[in-house]
Amino acid sequence: MPKENGQIKPQKHSPKGQRPVGEGKDKKNTEFQWKRAGKTSFIWVFILITAIFLSGLFTSGNQKAIEIQYYQYREFLEQKLIEKATIVEDVFTGQLQTPQTVIAEIGPIEDVTRFKVILPFIDRETMTEWSQYGVDYSFKQQSIDWTGYFLNMLPWLLIIGVWIFILRRMQTGAGGMKGIFNFGKSRAKIWTSDMQRVTFDDVAGCVEAKEELKEVIEFLKYPKRFQKLGAKIPKGALLIGPPGTGKTLLARAIAGEADVPFFNLSGADFVEMFVGVGASRVRDLFEQGKTNSPCIIFIDELDAVGRQRGAGLGGGHDEREQTLNALLVEMDGFNSEQSVIILAATNRPDVLDPALLRPGRFDRQIIVDAPDYKGRLGILKVHTKKIILNKRKVKLEELAKGTPGLVGADLANLVNEAALLAARKKKKAVDMDDFEDAKDKVMIGIQRKSVILSDDEKKVTAYHESGHALVAALTPGADPIHKVTIIPRGRALGVTTQIPIDEKHTYPKDYIEGRLAILLGGRAAESMIFNELTTGAGNDIEQATNIARKMVCEWGMSENLGPMTFGKKNEEIFLGREIQSHRDYSETTARLIDDEVVKIIRKAEKSAKQILKKNDKTLHAMASALLKHETIDHDDVKKILDGKILRRRKVNGAAKTTRKKRKTTTTRKTAAKKSTKS
Repeated sequence: MPKENGQIKPQKHSPKGQRPVGEGKDKKNTEFQWKRAGKTSFIWVFILITAIFLSGLFTSGNQKAIEIQYYQYREFLEQKLIEKATIVEDVFTGQLQTPQTVIAEIGPIEDVTRFKVILPFIDRETMTEWSQYGVDYSFKQQSIDWTGYFLNMLPWLLIIGVWIFILRRMQTGAGGMKGIFNFGKSRAKIWTSDMQRVTFDDVAGCVEAKEELKEVIEFLKYPKRFQKLGAKIPKGALLIGPPGTGKTLLARAIAGEADVPFFNLSGADFVEMFVGVGASRVRDLFEQGKTNSPCIIFIDELDAVGRQRGAGLGGGHDEREQTLNALLVEMDGFNSEQSVIILAATNRPDVLDPALLRPGRFDRQIIVDAPDYKGRLGILKVHTKKIILNKRKVKLEELAKGTPGLVGADLANLVNEAALLAARKKKKAVDMDDFEDAKDKVMIGIQRKSVILSDDEKKVTAYHESGHALVAALTPGADPIHKVTIIPRGRALGVTTQIPIDEKHTYPKDYIEGRLAILLGGRAAESMIFNELTTGAGNDIEQATNIARKMVCEWGMSENLGPMTFGKKNEEIFLGREIQSHRDYSETTARLIDDEVVKIIRKAEKSAKQILKKNDKTLHAMASALLKHETIDHDDVKKILDGKILRRRKVNGAAKTTRKKRKTTTTRKTAAKKSTKS
């Protein structure tokens, strides 16, 4: 199925999925266009070569006549060397009985059997003279030499053919089989009712979005019901959400539920290097929609063509603005009786032109957010139907709880990675250990076994991660620890992960301050134990600084500055907005903001150091456990906090056995939402 996003259920009857009309019922039409064109071209080239060969053969069969002077003609005539002749107007073409040497403009030519000469006049005396000398003559009318004309025109025909071929490749990108003047035609793909449909049953999660779109479906099915009461259905609906949440799939499900044609294209399909092509394609698209009414027109990645006008240097891109203007005009040209619904999707609504979002165009903005626990569980059930599971060991509920923040595409990737790991281990079914390893791989990063740390680096990393873990364990209201490891993963030398008990949507100030202390716990441990600082805390400091600045500038959590926002909240890289924007606070306020950020960071660092100093023995015990076992989980951290000795299966001198046991015991926990990387 197109655009795998993690929220689509496998089709029960056919796994082929829907196909656009251009590729449509006969999938081979597009695939074999070039093969068919190649065969046709080969045939025509063969015919052309054969014709040239035959014409040359015929012309070579009769030697080309050499033009001679009149006196030589008289000599041949008087010597009775001319066997026969053909006269066309005043041109005398003769055939000699035996080859002769003639004098031409280029010099003597030997073995000439055919010649021609222009006679000044032809009368009865001339013809009588030919008869006397035994010349078999005949008169013919002048004819057109088509072979010669064709051979002369052949180079020009080849040049024109090459030019047409280049134009066709320019307009179709890779060289499609469309017409030469189809620049302004829409490239929309259409799904019709006779193709395999996608319905709401194929979409997991998105409950609120489905409810919002039911009115659209009802209108497309029963438009007269609304028209009798004078109600007007919204002309357009804008689907907003992060990438991979199922916006495109949801739009196709609407078309499947309503059982109407579905036009699908991307905003980038309107953009072209030629001026006016984008606007022409917009007009053609909406004309197709009116012809196939009722239908749905879906524009994916609307921000590619619908960005705010007048942005950028020099007033913006004229061609893009013309395309946007054409889109606005065409949307205003629809009425409710035409039963054409415009759907669009974007993950950057902040850069869209306000004219697109006003009522009468995109009336509704529907949020397609990351799925919650129930949504993730449904998505996992959908995708795990495609693989062989060990149902006794795999607990999808536990897996769904441990993956907050992941969208459908992420969950689909997780399931696929688990299946790949099981296949690599030559298992008959996928079990929970494979899912846990896949979660760590997707959420934390791949283990970099090739990175070999020195003993000193291992020790520093162990105390760094122990600092994170100890502060997290002793901070009230902090998320529980899931896993602590000093095995390099991704770009980090060590990772401390936490998992929330419940999904959170708002965060209190105490929680955020605790989060800052956890981030700075690793740096504080390095400073306390080794009396020096390393570059390992670079990512921690970056995260802490960003959070502290948001506390001051966005969340109003500064006592001195109060509940105020400072600066532009929009951080998208958008040329024009950044150039035209200005700082909405003075230099004095800027210094106050910097002072508040520093104050918050210092406070969090002090809090982390206090916790570590009070529990220095526990810090040493946790670092020793990490150096010995490389990875510890939530239960291990709890044992260390209780003062118990961490024991594992006895190792018979083999490191592989220790690592195997570590993986077995640690991967039976849920995945972490947050990670503190060093």
